[in-house]
Amino acid sequence: MLDIKFVRENPEAVKENIKKKFQDQKLPLVDQVLTLDAENRTTIQEAQDLRTARNAKSKQVGILMGQSKKDPSKLAEAEQLKAEVKADADRLAYLETRETELAEQIRHIMLQIPNIIDPSVPIGPDDSCNVEVQRFGEPVTPDFEIPYHTQIMESFNGIDMDAAGRVSGNGFYYLMGDIARLHEAVLAYARDFMIDKGFTFCVPPFMIHGNVVEGVMSQTEMDAMMYKIEGEDLYLIGTSEHSMIGKFIDHIIPEDSLPQTLTSYSPCFRKEKGAHGIEERGVYRIHQFEKQEMVVVCKPEDSMKWYEQMWKYSVELFQSMDIPVRQLECCSGDLADLKVKSCDIEAWSPRQQKYFEVCSCSNLGDAQARRLKMRVKGENGTCLPHTLNNTVVAPPRMLIAFLENNLQADGTVKIPAVLRPYMGGKELLVPKK
Repeated sequence: MLDIKFVRENPEAVKENIKKKFQDQKLPLVDQVLTLDAENRTTIQEAQDLRTARNAKSKQVGILMGQSKKDPSKLAEAEQLKAEVKADADRLAYLETRETELAEQIRHIMLQIPNIIDPSVPIGPDDSCNVEVQRFGEPVTPDFEIPYHTQIMESFNGIDMDAAGRVSGNGFYYLMGDIARLHEAVLAYARDFMIDKGFTFCVPPFMIHGNVVEGVMSQTEMDAMMYKIEGEDLYLIGTSEHSMIGKFIDHIIPEDSLPQTLTSYSPCFRKEKGAHGIEERGVYRIHQFEKQEMVVVCKPEDSMKWYEQMWKYSVELFQSMDIPVRQLECCSGDLADLKVKSCDIEAWSPRQQKYFEVCSCSNLGDAQARRLKMRVKGENGTCLPHTLNNTVVAPPRMLIAFLENNLQADGTVKIPAVLRPYMGGKELLVPKK
């Protein structure tokens, strides 16, 4: 969310940013919010003037009432002032109600106006305009056919989607045996990888209040993603970033405690509205999965440095598991409204002969901090911190990349050295059938 003062002083820049994000339907919001803001400021000033006048008149009434004991003519003057004080109080009550109404209307609109994107963001309407920046590792195409990922898992008796469908419906799964163990091994390795980078490990709440949801994401994202608990002001998290950033709601952070670098484990729950292609069958796009996340809260001047460092951690992690990846810069139209800059890390799929998303790194500037009323206090006063997040790993999706890139012609799967301590020393997974 932008600062209303910034919108007031830079309306054309805000409109131009909306155009860059291909959200022209939001252009009228800028003029609407400025009109409401002008009325609100006038209302606030009138209310303040009335309070000052009321206080002065009230004091004068007291003086006149004292004087009326000796001079009865002062009583009529005091009664006249009392009537004025009453009228002022009635008007003030109306103005205070109107202030509340206007503030809510302004906030509602401001939540819809997108954040100002970084000048380096490529301009384009959708993800087809995302730009490949660089590749890491050599994409390999084996000389044998690679089965669909659920077929690979089934060869190890490692997945049962039919049973999950009967129990929970589409978009759920049972992982079993070596595949379930591999799933947990990847999460444990990712946790330790980030701890070794100096991040503090955290297991957060898996449900959050509505005001935290509003603070960390746009209404569009909320509608498309979040499951609400019926009868409760609670939502299941779609990613631990939500509760991790929410940890700092209404909080003043000492400047000398920054940066806050946290890595969190959680299950994630998502509606995943909309139609998806054939390659999103299996465990590619599901309603429930687990994830290791990284979150940084830092000084504004440090956020771009952290952004560069965070996506590079993802690259290092995937390369350590023998998975080729590439960095893809997200274009303006593919950025969620709170994001200043974002990139995806995509893993190579030998079966599909293309890359697909496994991590998403985002710099949200001060948008979440403003919504959540987070502050940093230092020697030079207070400011809004910047917040960033990035996926460390999100199995079972990343297992698709892992299995395809480590599959052998005989159906076995190599276990990279970094994962063997988490797999009981196993170097190879052998199919059951």
